[in-house]
Amino acid sequence: MYIKKLFYKLTNKDRHFHYKMNLKKAAGIKQNVQLFKTEFKQKIINIQKNIENKKELSFLHYGHLGDVVNSLPVVKELSKTHKCNFYIQAKKPLEPNARHYKYFGDYVFLTDSNVDKLLPLFLNQPYIHQADKYTNQEIDIDLNLIREMPLNHDLDSVRWYFQLTGVHSDLSVPYLFVEPHKVIKNKVIIMRNARRKNSFTNYKFLKKYENLLFIGLNHEYEDLKKEVPNLEFYDCKDFLEMAQIIRSSKLFLGNLSFGYTIAEGLKIPRLLEAGPDFPVVYPNGKNAYDFYFQEHFEKWFSYLYYL
Repeated sequence: MYIKKLFYKLTNKDRHFHYKMNLKKAAGIKQNVQLFKTEFKQKIINIQKNIENKKELSFLHYGHLGDVVNSLPVVKELSKTHKCNFYIQAKKPLEPNARHYKYFGDYVFLTDSNVDKLLPLFLNQPYIHQADKYTNQEIDIDLNLIREMPLNHDLDSVRWYFQLTGVHSDLSVPYLFVEPHKVIKNKVIIMRNARRKNSFTNYKFLKKYENLLFIGLNHEYEDLKKEVPNLEFYDCKDFLEMAQIIRSSKLFLGNLSFGYTIAEGLKIPRLLEAGPDFPVVYPNGKNAYDFYFQEHFEKWFSYLYYL
């Protein structure tokens, strides 16, 4: 192997480069396979056994807000044959390499406040028997395992849990259920994460539309209001109320934000500002569209607005 590498280095620089890359790739695959066998294979087998042998299942999640909600299609599917309990862990430290989040001051996946706001939404789901903060309860399916495995996670996280459990569900039907909001109705609900903006687009054309309501963070509202002066703001008391407002909306507009995750779970008319540099979320179902470019943004917004 060393002689071949040296030969290519002396005679053909392109072949030498590709040879080195192939060796590196093969070594990485071998390392990942070995890590899976020693650390995760038995855990996958145990999850399968728990699903097959138990009538009541407990789930654990400590991940980002969107990832927690995106695990619900699998829970809903399993609830057809099992009693399902869901536990959410607060203050789990981010991975050491999560520089993007730490730059913005985040050092844990979920704060206590995040979990407190999330639990009312989970308790409202008819297929979840019990939902609570994690305090060392017995767990049958640790949904966090998929994040810890040596895999490429740059895909829609709603599908991560299919691979973890071997359970698939129909993503075109709702997996979040809430009553409509009693007061706020028929608004265009907007939630735009400042970290996930699509640089090819802007929201200035929305000035000609009415009933625009932002429900994200206040500083993100102030940022977007520079482009859309008729934009209003509402501070939701928790994520159940946020879901109720989205459920009652004319349509939802947002980028890779928690609000879009809720809209996707509710299956209300929705438009996703997709990220060309981070294409990891996809609409599933009817009246759901995404866009990269301004012309398509304005076309699909108009279509859903007048639907």
